[in-house]
Amino acid sequence: MRQVDSKVVYSNDWMTVCEDSIELADGSRSIYSLVVKSDFAVVIAYQDGHFHLVEQYRYAAGMRSWEFPMGNWPAGKGGTPLELAQAELREETGYTAKTWTHLGRIRPVGGYSAQRFDTYLATGLTPGASALEDTESDLITARVSETQFRAMIRSGQICDGPTLAAYALFQLHRELPEEF
Repeated sequence: MRQVDSKVVYSNDWMTVCEDSIELADGSRSIYSLVVKSDFAVVIAYQDGHFHLVEQYRYAAGMRSWEFPMGNWPAGKGGTPLELAQAELREETGYTAKTWTHLGRIRPVGGYSAQRFDTYLATGLTPGASALEDTESDLITARVSETQFRAMIRSGQICDGPTLAAYALFQLHRELPEEF
């Protein structure tokens, strides 16, 4: 498969939608739509058997969602994935962490976007003041035990894909820490 042509059909500060003309292996042509978004970071803030979660309204899903803290750089800002994770944890929960462990990089929606996210485990937490963005004004935080977290998954209270994928990486890290 190869790209023949590409055109931007929509763009704003957060995303670009492209329509690509492609040629398939048999020579036929087709159209492929792509969503281009910046990569983001997910933070598992973990201390004493508890996770620090955030809950906010997710417009696209039409519901409030319990998640690990996560986000991407605002337009015009940038840095490393670790710096992004550190900024998101501080912004959304007020916490800073002494130790940061990179657990992995995941492509959440490979069928229509190349966007990826890095997952970090943050430990040695110190509380502080959050600095929410305007779009996060309804955000609330909670400290939940791992037992509560798993119950929230089973009940459907936690159904966010990046949060569930990050938790899988966390479990692998606990089982096979030497591989991380």
